[in-house]
Amino acid sequence: MDWNKERNLTMLVDFYELTMANGYLQKGMQNRRAVFDMFFRKIPDGGGFAICAGLEQTIDYLKNLHFTEEDIEYLRGKKIFAESFLDWLRDFHFSCDVWAMPEGTPIFPNEPVVTVEGPIMEAQLVETMVLLSINFQSLVTTKASRIVRAAAGRPVMEFGSRRAQSYDAAVLGARAAYIGGCSGTACAIADREYQTPALGTMAHSWVQLFDSEYEAFKAYAEVYPDSCTLLVDTYNVLKSGIPNAIKVFDEVLAPMGYRPKGVRIDSGDIAYLSKKARKMLDAAGYPDCGICASNSLDEYLIRDLLLQGAKIDSFGVGENLITSKSDPVFGGVYKLVAVEEDGRYAPRIKLSEAAEKITTPCKKMVYRLFNRESGQAVADYIALFDEEVPETGPITLFDPINTWKSKTFDNVEIRPMLVKVFDKGRCCYESPDIETIKATCAAQVAGLWEEVLRFENPHRYYVDLSQDLWTCKQRLLAEHEL
Repeated sequence: MDWNKERNLTMLVDFYELTMANGYLQKGMQNRRAVFDMFFRKIPDGGGFAICAGLEQTIDYLKNLHFTEEDIEYLRGKKIFAESFLDWLRDFHFSCDVWAMPEGTPIFPNEPVVTVEGPIMEAQLVETMVLLSINFQSLVTTKASRIVRAAAGRPVMEFGSRRAQSYDAAVLGARAAYIGGCSGTACAIADREYQTPALGTMAHSWVQLFDSEYEAFKAYAEVYPDSCTLLVDTYNVLKSGIPNAIKVFDEVLAPMGYRPKGVRIDSGDIAYLSKKARKMLDAAGYPDCGICASNSLDEYLIRDLLLQGAKIDSFGVGENLITSKSDPVFGGVYKLVAVEEDGRYAPRIKLSEAAEKITTPCKKMVYRLFNRESGQAVADYIALFDEEVPETGPITLFDPINTWKSKTFDNVEIRPMLVKVFDKGRCCYESPDIETIKATCAAQVAGLWEEVLRFENPHRYYVDLSQDLWTCKQRLLAEHEL
């Protein structure tokens, strides 16, 4: 579904993208071609990898780019834009080439996630929405993957709609969480638009509305006998919630020939309560009744609950997932890396006294090396776009900082990771369905070394530069020595 279709988001730009475009036109530079990379510098939560998401929405945006007369009148009212520029906007047509990492792909710092090549005015204008789309969904997908891995095979439901930062974040966050491995979402519209299964039963208000907890449970079981999950912590989990649930299971569901689906605990000492509840349910003849836990959970709390022996079969995770509360900024950036000069691209670099902010110049391709025996990813290799790279090795990688560290791989499969999604402004890529993206994500995460998957102090996955690319970067550093 094109979430942007009914809203023209072309003007969702930083104002400087418009002032620069106007300036390029006034200086006769509108047709000069340039290359921009979108990449990120730091993995959220100190993890070993991030996961790319949001490409489908980026594509939808680029396919629908156009300026309305209302947009143009607004800009004319600013009294700083030339009429020739406003005419250019009226006839605007996106004509760039775009490459990107497919959704669900593990990604690493300082390697291109999206590359845009084309006339400078067009390539610059799309910066904000490329960053918005990729940054937010990659952040939530990465967080979801961490939480799902902590749950160790138990289903995780995304419960964060009401805590998301805007309705767009609720919907697209649900999509991103599903890609990262969640089993479904509380967000109904996300199910309708993106086929992320909607899940949910009752709130405490349902229980409070009835004269007694038993009556509330009984009414719900009568309406939904084949999917009966009861919220048991409104008053007291062990003294009333579980006993009343068992009574309803016995008196309502059993005579109808149904088994209970589960109970949900949303407060209190969940480890202790779940163990006690499990014993009570088992003793009553309901060992198949699942126990769901919610209440401000994250990957660390889930891991601790399971280490404490909590008897939990599934989890509902809200604000800590949908906002990635522990590290809520993905930090992707969009930087110029090459400019056309005399029919060929000249590299560009952005320098800084902070080494991590120095960019890598040139139009590039990212390659991933896979061990041919285990199938696991062992390193990424960033090379010049037109550089010849062997498909199977041997290939020598060296640390771009500690250059004396190197390793030669000769039993690997080397795959290009960036796929072309736009060719001269025409979309040439069909986004997979959500289930395919989710399966791709699970398979690729499983293909990383266990040491990279650690939550604390993960092994650093190596992302190295080719010799030619490294040499070009060093030359530019020397030319612009600080």
